[in-house]
Amino acid sequence: MFLAVILFAVGLVLLIKGGDWFVDGATGIARRYHVPELLIGATVVSIGTTLPEVMVSAQSALTGHGEIAYGNAIGSIICNTALIAAITITVTPQNVDKKTIRTPVLFFFSAAAIYCVTAYLIGYFYRPMGLILLAVFLLYMFTTVRQMTGQPQQAAEEEEAQEESPLWKDLLLLVVGAVLIAIGADLLVDNGTLIAQGLGVPESVIALTFVALGTSLPELVTAITSLVRGHGALSLGNIIGANLFNLVLVSGVSVALSPFAVPASKTVAGYNASLLIDIPVMLFVMSFMTLPALVRGKLSRIQGIVLLAVYFTFCISQFVL
Repeated sequence: MFLAVILFAVGLVLLIKGGDWFVDGATGIARRYHVPELLIGATVVSIGTTLPEVMVSAQSALTGHGEIAYGNAIGSIICNTALIAAITITVTPQNVDKKTIRTPVLFFFSAAAIYCVTAYLIGYFYRPMGLILLAVFLLYMFTTVRQMTGQPQQAAEEEEAQEESPLWKDLLLLVVGAVLIAIGADLLVDNGTLIAQGLGVPESVIALTFVALGTSLPELVTAITSLVRGHGALSLGNIIGANLFNLVLVSGVSVALSPFAVPASKTVAGYNASLLIDIPVMLFVMSFMTLPALVRGKLSRIQGIVLLAVYFTFCISQFVL
């Protein structure tokens, strides 16, 4: 247990440093090509911070633990939205570019519709469904890249006092930061899960809480780092993009590698807890965060407070129901 705690701490340090370098590289690239930070957050940063979920879920599916792969994707979306985004919104409510946020939100709910049809009507994630989800991921990347390259090359409103860093340095920070994030998250998940199992926590609860929180720590570190450095838009874009990638990339890879059934190990009043609680909560928190932003073009502190309340209620319910 002592070694697990030490390795857990090492993973946290790697995550913090990796997140710092990753944000530096991403914002440097955004400034260089005059690309809105929200778009960078929704693509490059999201892929980097979603790597832990991809690795953990793929490994879980291949080793016959589809419940962890399934719970990790849904739990990560809930954690990203109702904890990480909620913290960002509560600390610094901000205006949102509705045109920029529209594409990832549309893709998310389209993918969620596919996901829900599979979960509720079929009850089994077959390999073709994984390939469909991966196709949605590729379509999103293609659409977003076209959107990014179509942006007018306008001069920055405020010139930076410091000289622009070389491209190779930004790319190096991006790559090394992503590697550190992946290694750090892997250490956190492995050892955090060992600690949780040592305390007698069920596997289904581990997937939706401990594993989901562990693999979402890159998003949390990136969000905090972005806030400290004044890049709130990067944080929000990263979270929306990461949520989409949890559905289409994380789940897509897991299902394509090893199909699995919707977990039914936990029930509430005789009904599958995942279908009754987990998926509805996932849809609610994303709707509550994104739909008002699309209508009003801004986020409010009350949204963050409500989302935080939902997250802690959800976590408690996993242990008491």
